[in-house]
Formats: sequence, structure tokens, C-alpha cells
Amino acid sequence: MSERSNPISVRVYWEDTDAGGVVFYANYLKFFERARTEWLRALGVEQAALKAETGAIFVVAEVQLRYLAAARLDDLLTITVKVLDQGAASLELEQQAWRGDTLLAEGRVRVGCVDGETLRPRRMPKQIWDVL
Repeated sequence: MSERSNPISVRVYWEDTDAGGVVFYANYLKFFERARTEWLRALGVEQAALKAETGAIFVVAEVQLRYLAAARLDDLLTITVKVLDQGAASLELEQQAWRGDTLLAEGRVRVGCVDGETLRPRRMPKQIWDVL
């Protein structure tokens, strides 16, 4: 499958942290979401255009996360995306959050392709298959 491609950088701001200045655990999901969006954009897939042209959107179906070390206020993180598996209507992705050489969090995210109106599963559009 795909190698890690086009990692994104994310700066940790006050809004990302708890009272102790540590990144709130759920915010890693936001960082991972941004990375998936930018990863698709780097592959030439704009999600708004995909919906307008095909009616398809992506939804998160399942997430597994493991936290290894804390990110803190002002840290610069690198978020990666790697395709582990692709089905007719879903992708399983590995994502990681790094601070320099330190792995902070890692997870598997399964996203499904659904019809934007009915939210029922549908096959991925050809343009997704072409770029993967």
C-alpha cells in the first residue's frame, strides 16, 4: 500500500490543551482529520469537489488510538497518514503524531465512502482508486 506521504505540521495552541498545558486527548483526532484532508488534497482530491462531482463523502467508521507521550503547548507536531488496506467502500489508515523523533500517538482509522445525501455506503469513486 501507500507510503506515508505529505506529512503535515501542526502547532499546539492553547485551545488544543487542557488546564495542565498538555494536548487534550481528543484533539489528536482533529490533528489526524486535518492530515487526512491535506493528504487527499496533495493527491489531487478536494473533498468539496468530490461531493459536487460524484455525491461521495468520507465518514469515520472506526478509530483505535494509543497514546505514548504528551504533546504540550507550542510543540510543533508532524502528523502522518499511511494506507494499510482499501476495500470497495472503505480505507484503513495508520496515522501517527510525532514531535521530532518522539512518537506521541498512533492509531488506525477506518473511513467509509458514503453517498452525501443518504449517508448509505457506496463504492469509492474511480478518481480515488486512480490516486491510490
